[in-house]
Amino acid sequence: MKKILMTAAAALCMAGTAMADPLEGIWQTAKDDNGNFGFIQVAPCGAALCGTLIKSFDSNANEISSNFTGRNIISETVANGGGAYSGKVYSPDRDKTYSSKLQLNGDQLSVSGCVLGICRNGGTWVRVQ
Repeated sequence: MKKILMTAAAALCMAGTAMADPLEGIWQTAKDDNGNFGFIQVAPCGAALCGTLIKSFDSNANEISSNFTGRNIISETVANGGGAYSGKVYSPDRDKTYSSKLQLNGDQLSVSGCVLGICRNGGTWVRVQ
């Protein structure tokens, strides 16, 4: 009986790991209008995914402090199938939140979004971890 319980517990642990969403991890954003970029940690938040700014860098890749560290850059994001996601993306350089479309292709994430009919290409993010 003990062996059966241990096997079942191990299977549950492995199933939880296997069920992680492919978008989860750390992503390097494309450079913004000022040449700065950041690392975004994507993780579950409720039934959706959120991405928090964990580090910021200047155009020379030097780490810099940012008032936006710890802020959700991605929020309310859900998978639509085929590597497509939709949700919201906040752009610190423009201080706007866009309805977003994300397209995951391996270790690259194409980001775009619209607000009040104005659409913006957020570039391609690259998986760091």
